[in-house]
Amino acid sequence: MAVEEKPPRKTGPAHFLAAAGYSLAGLRRLARESAFRQEILLILGLLVVFLVFGASLAEIGGLLALGLVLIAVEALNTALEVLVDHLSPGWSQFARDAKDLGSLAVACVIGAIVLFAGIVLI
Repeated sequence: MAVEEKPPRKTGPAHFLAAAGYSLAGLRRLARESAFRQEILLILGLLVVFLVFGASLAEIGGLLALGLVLIAVEALNTALEVLVDHLSPGWSQFARDAKDLGSLAVACVIGAIVLFAGIVLI
């Protein structure tokens, strides 16, 4: 029985370009989620409010950094949901728990953003 060989690993700029392509594909997939689009609107809305109220560059940077954390957590939550739906197409307690915990992670980041915005704007 012949053993299949893996294609050679990409290195250097080729690896960077391949990784960027995978990330863009993930972003396109995430953009299909209404929660992601709502979270982007939240960050953009808060950005406008920060600019109107004269927030400092550091405060705006903090908001944008938290926004990136939110996108990352939402991406992981979506990946978890995709896997759970594949492994458990019907109802199961483990699937419910996994999805609830992913949702909690997203809610915690949203809470951190709201807390941060409240501190900046008060």
